Amino acid sequence: MPKEVKWREYILFFVVLLGFSVQLVAQEERKKISFDFYGDTIEFPATATARVAFTDTLSSTNIRTFYQCMDTSDYGAMVQAILAYKQKRQPDDWVFYQLIRRTAQAMAPKAENYNRYSLYKWFLLCKSGYDATLNIIGNRLLIYVQSNDDIYDIPYFTRNGKHYICLNYHDYNYKIDFRSGTLLNTGISVPGAEKAFSYKLTHLPDFKPQDYCEKELRFTYRGTDCKLKVKVNEEVKKMFVNYPVVDYQLYFDAPLSKETYTSLLTQLKENTQKMSVEQGVEYLMDFTRYAFVYQADSENFGREKHMLPEQTLLYEKSDCADRASLFYCLVKELYHLPMIVVSFPHHLTIAVKFDKPVGVPIVFNGDAYSVCEPTPQTEDLPLGKLSKDLASVAYQVVYAYTPQVR
Repeated sequence: MPKEVKWREYILFFVVLLGFSVQLVAQEERKKISFDFYGDTIEFPATATARVAFTDTLSSTNIRTFYQCMDTSDYGAMVQAILAYKQKRQPDDWVFYQLIRRTAQAMAPKAENYNRYSLYKWFLLCKSGYDATLNIIGNRLLIYVQSNDDIYDIPYFTRNGKHYICLNYHDYNYKIDFRSGTLLNTGISVPGAEKAFSYKLTHLPDFKPQDYCEKELRFTYRGTDCKLKVKVNEEVKKMFVNYPVVDYQLYFDAPLSKETYTSLLTQLKENTQKMSVEQGVEYLMDFTRYAFVYQADSENFGREKHMLPEQTLLYEKSDCADRASLFYCLVKELYHLPMIVVSFPHHLTIAVKFDKPVGVPIVFNGDAYSVCEPTPQTEDLPLGKLSKDLASVAYQVVYAYTPQVR
């Protein structure tokens, strides 16, 4: 075969190979990470350089190397996608953190490599502006975020007068013996990561109506069988399954999702429209007492857990704090009455301020509040009456609600 023909064949082969390689790169660039986040599509290019591996042992040096690789990758589109959602929907920090978790899962699946998944979450938090930091204890990687809220059931540490709350304690089944090891901070400072994380909830996402199902809740009011059909969404349960025990105001004032709110409040307004205010509050009291099975948190969850109002509707079993939060929410939405949250040892209840107090009132800041017990007791307590077991027990008012002028 003439040499000229051989060279032509070689050149043609390399041209075809080069074209094939370019096509593969183009295909890779066209690939996208795409997933649904409560009705919004989150999408960004699935480029290889943003997929940084982490198979090393946990150490400050290895984590710093991971960060440097991520920081020099083309991660920008990934961060821009979640920040675009944030600008559009204005989610509360807890909801935005769920988006960060979903994004990290898409890039670095949790089941494949937990440490890599956690590093992606931390990186995304920092690049979204949050003051997040990493700590190592033994073979465990812990993500902490700076917060000014009072959190009671998860670890924290203080640095320069600021509290840092652990975000992934639940991944270790809430069981880490901090006394048996030293908490080592990786010492990585990310420019621009200065924002405090808030657990406050002001609104929930606009979940898809088709994600809701109807739940029937039965109870008795003055000897009459009653039932309410409420729309509930398992996505709400998933969103808050790891929500910590926060300050009373934060979880008592947490909102209901739109579909649940509309379905429940419409029926309650209709059923109480011909009742006096006191009778209506008593109706709500009996609803929270008898529509759910009572069970202590230690038996229900194996730990202390204060449920948000909507969580109480979702779960079959609940304790006094859970019913108190739901009762408070319903009185607030239907009647806009001043209330106090009253804490006894091992019990939580609500007292409401009526035009005229009912029963023996609790006086707080010069105002008389009537006890409205939202949890079943050994006796069927009427409006304004406290259980005999608590009548002489010291209590504390842990939160007071004063309605805004409407």
